[in-house]
Amino acid sequence: MNSEIRALEPKRLWNKFADLNEVPRPSKKEERVIAFMKDFGASLGLITEVDKVGNVLIKKPATAGLENRKTVVMQSHLDMVHQKNADTDFDFDTQGIEMYVDGDWVRANGTTLGADNGLGVATIMAILEATDIAHPALEALFTIDEETGMTGAMGLEGGWLQGDILLNLDTEEDDEIGVGCAGGIDVTAKRTYREEPIEQGKKAYVISVTGLNGGHSGMDIHKGLGNANRIMNRLLFDGFENFGLQISEIKGGSLRNAIPRESFANIVVDTVQAEAFEFELNELIKTIKNELSTVDPNLSIEIKETNLPEKVMELGVQEGMLKALYAAHNGVYKMSASISDLVETSNNISKVTIGNGEVTIECLTRSSVESSKQDLVNKLRATFELIGCEVITGGDYPGWAPNMNSSILKVLDELYQKLNGEKAHVAACHAGLECGILGQNYPNMDMISFGPTILGAHSPDERASISSVQKYWKFVKEILANIPLQ
Repeated sequence: MNSEIRALEPKRLWNKFADLNEVPRPSKKEERVIAFMKDFGASLGLITEVDKVGNVLIKKPATAGLENRKTVVMQSHLDMVHQKNADTDFDFDTQGIEMYVDGDWVRANGTTLGADNGLGVATIMAILEATDIAHPALEALFTIDEETGMTGAMGLEGGWLQGDILLNLDTEEDDEIGVGCAGGIDVTAKRTYREEPIEQGKKAYVISVTGLNGGHSGMDIHKGLGNANRIMNRLLFDGFENFGLQISEIKGGSLRNAIPRESFANIVVDTVQAEAFEFELNELIKTIKNELSTVDPNLSIEIKETNLPEKVMELGVQEGMLKALYAAHNGVYKMSASISDLVETSNNISKVTIGNGEVTIECLTRSSVESSKQDLVNKLRATFELIGCEVITGGDYPGWAPNMNSSILKVLDELYQKLNGEKAHVAACHAGLECGILGQNYPNMDMISFGPTILGAHSPDERASISSVQKYWKFVKEILANIPLQ
């Protein structure tokens, strides 16, 4: 299946991507891909180092004639988001990604593709291996765990890198030059509850929300995409308010940085109310599907009878939880006042897990303004603490403040216009790039971000544009040939 990928142009880049995608590399399980990169660097006879957290650094001298240019750090992250469709049989811990060509797009068979940030990694590998591409002295930095905490960038110590310029290859629109990004923080609400036995005269159902597009909880948060946890809560709230619905179990969402695509709930209602409950729920389902028909046309919401569970939530906690999830902010919280069309602050209610006497609600809050990020965290904390939850924050990482006077920005801006006959879109993004963290230990490094067009990142609909990769590859080579003098 991957042989057709290897035949694509530029072959050296796509072949490295195919090699990389044969290596399982979920976030926090990067041991195999770290070993893969070490072996790759050693096979080229290049200095290859691994730091104490698992970041890999490969150094390559400048090609003839470019020895007097500034040293460039080319940087991408090794891990990938592991998402798959419910009906896809796939083990991210043991299997390589199965890819195929669909017109101008490379896709994966029912899973995330790993183009985020595998195409960046493959680009750097292709440059390191090439003998006919002009470039200054290079430091190829491959970080770990970008997708679930950025612990690789956070653990990178000052002094390891000597480069003057950092090229981050993690932007997902080929006409965009990234000069800033949002910071983020994990917000988790937890509490326990008493489980109650089920009374006589009850009927049990499984409610399933599936078929949503999902997507990147930063880059896609403004698109109005359906959030499976919000949809499920709306259904359960209505059933509780009108028919006394009781919850046995909820499992919704899987990753903090992905808009949740699926949610499943086991519930019970009084048998005498069952027919009316089914009718009203189906009417509400029609309403929700109609509301989301444009952005999520494949949304499926099903209600099926099942065996009675042994226990359900105590009603007082259930009522508070349903109301808190309704009140908790999800989506765009504030748009930037200084950068047009940029989301400044947002929240993704990413995971809701209820069962066995425990409630866990997981969110990822993002913002390019630290005070606004804290304001939204306080709002969420207040909402969940009102129902007796303990609210824990963690994984806090800074944003990357734009530097419009950057010398490398000027280089990229001019080269893009020269190659494409139009100006690039210079912008900050509402996603977590590692530049902000890396800048803490390397404050004088001139940083920029760019990349090929990738759509649907963090979802099984992830796809990379073939023509865009060709455009991007030319851009990369031109940039390396035109790095400023030392």
